[in-house]
Amino acid sequence: MNNNAQSETDIQIAICGSAGDGTIAAGDILKTTLARMGYNVIAFDEYPPEIRGFGKCISRARFTTEQMYSIKPRSDMLVSLDDSHAIPHVGEVKDYGLVVYEDTPIAQVENGAHISAHIKPAHIGYGLPLRELSERATSGVKSRNVVVVGYIAGLYRLPADAFHKTISDKFRGKAAAVTETNLKAFDLGYALGRDTLRLDFSHIGQPRKDRIGTELVMMNGNQAIVKGCLQANISTFFGYPITPATSIMEGLAVEMPRHGGRLIQTEDEISAAAAVVGAGFAGSRSATSTSGPGLALMTEVLGMAAMAEVPSVFFVSQRGGPSTGMPTKTEQSDLNLAVHGVAGDGQRIVLAPTNVDGCYRCAGKAFELAEKFQTPVIVLLDLYLSNRFEAVELPASNPFELNCSKPLTQRDQSRPYHRFEITEDFISPRAVPGEEHGIHVITGLEHDERGRAAFDGDTHTRMSEKRHKKLLGALEHPDLTKYKRFGDEGKVRVGVLGWGSTYGEILEAIIACRKQGIACASMKVVMLSPFPVEAVKDFMNDCDVVLVPEVNYEGQFAKLVSGHTGMPVHSLTRTPAAPMQVDDIIQAIRNLAETAGNAQPHTAGEVA
Repeated sequence: MNNNAQSETDIQIAICGSAGDGTIAAGDILKTTLARMGYNVIAFDEYPPEIRGFGKCISRARFTTEQMYSIKPRSDMLVSLDDSHAIPHVGEVKDYGLVVYEDTPIAQVENGAHISAHIKPAHIGYGLPLRELSERATSGVKSRNVVVVGYIAGLYRLPADAFHKTISDKFRGKAAAVTETNLKAFDLGYALGRDTLRLDFSHIGQPRKDRIGTELVMMNGNQAIVKGCLQANISTFFGYPITPATSIMEGLAVEMPRHGGRLIQTEDEISAAAAVVGAGFAGSRSATSTSGPGLALMTEVLGMAAMAEVPSVFFVSQRGGPSTGMPTKTEQSDLNLAVHGVAGDGQRIVLAPTNVDGCYRCAGKAFELAEKFQTPVIVLLDLYLSNRFEAVELPASNPFELNCSKPLTQRDQSRPYHRFEITEDFISPRAVPGEEHGIHVITGLEHDERGRAAFDGDTHTRMSEKRHKKLLGALEHPDLTKYKRFGDEGKVRVGVLGWGSTYGEILEAIIACRKQGIACASMKVVMLSPFPVEAVKDFMNDCDVVLVPEVNYEGQFAKLVSGHTGMPVHSLTRTPAAPMQVDDIIQAIRNLAETAGNAQPHTAGEVA
């Protein structure tokens, strides 16, 4: 093995248990510490739909010395805190990977119920006295999860003091004895791991020097949304709890009062949306968060905001549907609803970030866009992105504009105010209630430039044109990635178009296929409405064939692309109640590369 190879680290650890075992807490300690040490970290937690005490929890964390973009399909280590939940995931461990489990059960185990009976010949099993060590530390079994973290740190010879700091921070505010016993549990596990003979071939390299000393913050997509909202100076938030968006509201409920803002939990999604639009009309930077079922209820109010040209921001985290569907499973199936879900021609701006840093930036930029273009803005993420943790390097200074409104000029103040005046850029000067010279009325009816109801075809045509053409300026909004190309430049055999959380898997697939000699490139599209038609067409013209992978059944993005460009695409759809597998995308690229000259385009379904 050469020195470069030895310096590289790419390890993924999966911890699996039942709700109440501390699975997610163990994963949180692990990924937070590794991020603080300077490693690139990406992690994804899965929860059961039940509130507590039932169901499976899995925490997966991948840490590397080089840049990566997604969770790997196979882990280097699987830790079982509950064999009944972990056994189905043994097959997800790579060859020569580790399976760590409890080897001292307190009761006789039925034949086949212990995970040791399911370890593959190519796996390395490590049976540990987790229960015994936990009881030595805390006189109970509640700290098995911390023992496991200690064992992992010791096995890979990671510095114990870094974990001590994370554990102390995690239990700050609790009784000192709680911190002490958890540190003891960690140390017992660490000593066992340090003294264990490592039979695997994984190597822990040092973090890149340019990452050491930089401030990397471990956060998930929803936490990044909260950070972006606060830095954009959100002043009011109205929401109703719904998985997987609830933690946005919970995070803002803690932070907004410290920043002078106000948050109200409303009685339902309709009233939340109405309150957001009312606050936007009054001049407040206002937002709500929801998921697909809630967005469906909000569509009438969204139409009102588009007609009345009121700034308002809606954060939507998708889950499996339709209807109540699968609340704790990810999917990308609300694109049609986000882009088209409104009565009449009610276009709005829709952004779909592709990673956690993108969630932060899109959240802050959403308020700029809503205010500048006087329109509702939807930021569309999903459960995978909401719950996915990444090490993010936040900018040193606030990157968001705190006032993008178009004010009244002296000329506006010298004559009767036209709230919906048709200007050169189709954006009207905006006055808020109480502003001098800004008296106006707004309703959901079609109206003329002064806001008075009008039902003739000429007025409706002119105002429809105004509401749509003003949004085209969003494609030129500064410091916001609307689309971006990666991979080979110029003409390529296969191009991959992607959006949202699946783009990380697309990038991993592109990297793998380029190493195999396939000329390929990818483009992510962040701004779904208005759609960057010319940029996407330019990319597609560079490709012999175009693949569009997404986690929904209908190929919604594929159809959106074809509808805007009039060009054919090959759609790769999956509905696995989980993120798309990188290997599926790689295989699809290979198939298309081999048959690019003869491939018949598909508008939906699976690539043959």
